[in-house]
Amino acid sequence: MAVNKTEEQKYTLILKEKEFEIRFYPATTVATINSNAKSYKELSGPGFNKLAGYIFGGNETKKSISMTAPVHMDINDSVSSMSFVMPSAYNESNLPKPNNPDVIIKKTSDEYVAALRFGGYASDKDLKFYSQKLENLLREKGITTIGNYRFLGYNPPFQPIGRRNEIIVRIKWEKK
Repeated sequence: MAVNKTEEQKYTLILKEKEFEIRFYPATTVATINSNAKSYKELSGPGFNKLAGYIFGGNETKKSISMTAPVHMDINDSVSSMSFVMPSAYNESNLPKPNNPDVIIKKTSDEYVAALRFGGYASDKDLKFYSQKLENLLREKGITTIGNYRFLGYNPPFQPIGRRNEIIVRIKWEKK
């Protein structure tokens, strides 16, 4: 059995509840594409292909960049996006320029999020169900959300067992 050596985006666990976690994600560098897609199905394939093209050498130096986890997806009614977190050795200044103008390199902001984990292959139905579940849990706890519920996918499509998916949403959180 191969050991998974995929670098994962770093975060600090702030609070662990029975069904969800509060996390702090420090700013990180991502490669992002924006899309008019309104569903997981519409965004996942084309978005992945554009971003994979960039990290597999579709850049000015033909440099191959390691895949990391998770893949971020923000699917909504205005502009949806998919982002690959860049390995921690990279930042905006030392990443090669993408050949595809749709691929944008940017730095995210520090953020506190609530995260709810689920397994299996994700679908639009799952994203809606778990977003609603997280929304209800946060409302019960009096936690204020900011912006859209987003999807994090951790596994390659060829991994059928032990899949990890998450719904996250930015929250208002005072350091305690």
